[in-house]
Amino acid sequence: MRFKQLSVKALGTATAIAAGCLMSVGSGVAHADSVEADSIYAPSALVLTVGRGTDSATAAVQRAVVLECAPRPRGTHPAAGRACGQLASVGGRFEQLVRTEGSTGAMCTRIWDPVVVTAEGVWKGQRVDWQHTFANPCTMKDTGSSVFAF
Repeated sequence: MRFKQLSVKALGTATAIAAGCLMSVGSGVAHADSVEADSIYAPSALVLTVGRGTDSATAAVQRAVVLECAPRPRGTHPAAGRACGQLASVGGRFEQLVRTEGSTGAMCTRIWDPVVVTAEGVWKGQRVDWQHTFANPCTMKDTGSSVFAF
């Protein structure tokens, strides 16, 4: 019985300490910058990933970046301006980017070492949830697209 009483006291003390910490920090909730409702730009923010595997459900993600294109290119993507430009040139249709496979003229082997790329988020106000599997890293690079070059 004594053990249960000590546990309840310890729990009460821990709760009081946690509440005090939250009150001293402020609300304790991080808020992302949002596009105002009266903004002239539709939101465009994407999370792009590259992983090993045949589909996004089973792939081991190797790299991920954030790409925002409105009101200006930014995010953690190393070539945000170029990637936003390429997406704009195809109207945000990612499948158009992968149809240019072979555009760099690279000589890729036929080894099956699948790489899956994904794009999730919003493009000009429209929800995006897209994935594509390349036969290997060389065929992915052979598209010439800078969107997944990170």
